[in-house]
Amino acid sequence: MPLTCHPYAAPHDLDVLLAFLRQIRPPERAADFPSAIDLRELLALSQVQADTALWRNAAGQLAAYSLVDQYNNLLFEWDPQLISPDLPGEIIAWGVARRRARPAEDDETPTLDASCSADNLERIALLEAHGFVREPVYSIHLARDLSAPISQPVLPPGFTIRPAGGAAEAEAWVVLHRAAFGTERMELEERLAMLAEPEYDPQLDLVAVAPDGRLAAYCMVQISREENARTGRSEGYTDPVATHPDFQRRGLARALLLTGLHLLKDRGIATALMGTSSENTPMLETARSVGFGVVSTGVWFSKPV
Repeated sequence: MPLTCHPYAAPHDLDVLLAFLRQIRPPERAADFPSAIDLRELLALSQVQADTALWRNAAGQLAAYSLVDQYNNLLFEWDPQLISPDLPGEIIAWGVARRRARPAEDDETPTLDASCSADNLERIALLEAHGFVREPVYSIHLARDLSAPISQPVLPPGFTIRPAGGAAEAEAWVVLHRAAFGTERMELEERLAMLAEPEYDPQLDLVAVAPDGRLAAYCMVQISREENARTGRSEGYTDPVATHPDFQRRGLARALLLTGLHLLKDRGIATALMGTSSENTPMLETARSVGFGVVSTGVWFSKPV
């Protein structure tokens, strides 16, 4: 049955997409990226809404979706019972066209990027067949059993850890994020989307504050009861984590992670999860110092457009 491509229409299509995820994913994959939380946050952004498409058959059934996120990453999934043989190529061609329509930085060679689990051989073969080239950088996924002892956090003199200040502090949080990661890509709209997520818990959204009152570091601790109900697991997240360059190498990330681990354990969570990049050696060392171990990796690809 032929498929037709439709632009994303908020808010109705968000509910359709969330139902689609529940339908096509087995319970053990419910937390895979992009999860329901990820999609809600992504599709709160106007740019991502404009670069999202849905493929439906003649009966109106959703067969696939694709989006290019704010960082030029192509995300897509389909119902294997409904796709047509030419759909993968059509989705990638659509993604390339959407990426080409975006402005490029002066020093940037525009690419469309994609990632998947290192053991997803089918997705890797598909990307490589359509001109994506594997990058040397890869994602590292870590886990920590919360039944094991957790050290108490230690802060430098004058520093404190507290919950972030919500929308009133959102702009300062964005400034911290940009400085920590050396990027201008994080926008206020994206931070506000995080705060609007239905499962967002303000008591788990942590910041470290310097003696002069500046935000020095942050750690977003998160629990998705929805995901845990679907997977049958008891998991929470302690990422992203970031420290302003002015305050690095003082143990702030470690103190935030330990605080987050205690909060998750206090809420009855059994396992903490987090991720980082293979390039971020300090973060990997910090994660290991508080008991995290590597459980899987993800590979990255880019396609010049």
